[in-house]
Amino acid sequence: MSGETVGLIGIGALLVLLMIRIPVAFAMFLVGFIGIALLNSPNAAISLLATESFTLASSPELVVIPLFILMGNITSATGMSRQLYDAAYALIGWVRGGLASATIIGCGGFAALSGSSVASALTMGRVALSEMDRFKYDNRLSTGAVAAGGTLGILIPPSTGFVIYAILTEQSIGRLFLAGVLPGILLLALFVLAITLICLVKPAFGPKGPSTNLSEKAIALLKATPIVAVIALTIGGIYGGLFSPVEAAAVGAGAVILISFVARQLTFSILFNALRDSVVTTATVMLILIAAHMINPFLALSHIPTAVGDFMTGLELSATGVLLLILLVYLILGTFLEGFAMMVLTLPIFFPIILAYEIDPIWFGVLVVLTLEMGLISPPVGLNVFIVKSVAPQVPLGNIFLGVIPFWLMMLVCVLIILMFPQIALFLPDTMID
Repeated sequence: MSGETVGLIGIGALLVLLMIRIPVAFAMFLVGFIGIALLNSPNAAISLLATESFTLASSPELVVIPLFILMGNITSATGMSRQLYDAAYALIGWVRGGLASATIIGCGGFAALSGSSVASALTMGRVALSEMDRFKYDNRLSTGAVAAGGTLGILIPPSTGFVIYAILTEQSIGRLFLAGVLPGILLLALFVLAITLICLVKPAFGPKGPSTNLSEKAIALLKATPIVAVIALTIGGIYGGLFSPVEAAAVGAGAVILISFVARQLTFSILFNALRDSVVTTATVMLILIAAHMINPFLALSHIPTAVGDFMTGLELSATGVLLLILLVYLILGTFLEGFAMMVLTLPIFFPIILAYEIDPIWFGVLVVLTLEMGLISPPVGLNVFIVKSVAPQVPLGNIFLGVIPFWLMMLVCVLIILMFPQIALFLPDTMID
């Protein structure tokens, strides 16, 4: 068989394994190892597995992953994430849809601490859904807001999505983090706009919450000050050139541990559980990255990326046309593939084409992560939808999917805006102090 035939069979086998819920890392290990063994030799596959595992495991740049995950776990376990929600709730909870908007803002704040969409949806779901249920919010709006708000976790830095993209494409993690800031704020604002429009058309969907006086607002904001300060310190430190992303992760993790210890919110049991969960999550991410470095050489040996590149060149599309076509593929794949698996599977094929058409790889990274976010709430996979379902088992799954539709449309609007105005993503990294 030709290399292209083996490559296509391998991609098909990988899709089948992912569809039957084989863990992403193990599916990629299996396909990549067997593919390299067939196209080169079993010894080459064994050697590559050993060298890539060691190289990635000893990479200092990847220290950001466990540190940012630990920071998110500490803030969730000690109740700091609720303080973010309470502050947003005190400010805007009294308007129609205010609790849902507060949830979106809380998700954005927690995203800036955890870097995980699943953690954001799970944590804010536990905090916010019971409150919205108490004030008789329509469950389509409440669950849709939590599911969509959670997706901000892989766009607003620190983002594990950006870290994995950076590793796979050899781009700067710091530049990608900065590139996600303004698009993340834009998407958050669009989500709040969606809630406002829904409540204008259907006022019963988001009844007003209780008003808070100036003193209550001040107290809520004061309680959230330490967390906001940590966010400003880590992201501002990267932007100001004070820290590298690794140093910012260490500073952020250390700061939340210190704050929670001084506030007597951190016990040995909480710290142990947060460390254990961080190790498990980090191991999962590392396995995916190592497996990705088995798939990439297999695809290169099969010449699939070259064949796809030649095909797209033969279409005689402009750079914009090629970009739109690639994003369309991501939107389709997002309906049935998990986001990290999608990146690992497609970037070795698409990224050389992006470079050949001289498309900015940082801008492309932001667009890729945005389309991954859309996949997190797209049926039938919609990982965040199922996370919310686990928190609110009484809400029919169909209602949650209906609830995310307005937010999915706002994500599409955000993608179009970033396409038309690339500087929204590129302004901060282009002005970063190197």
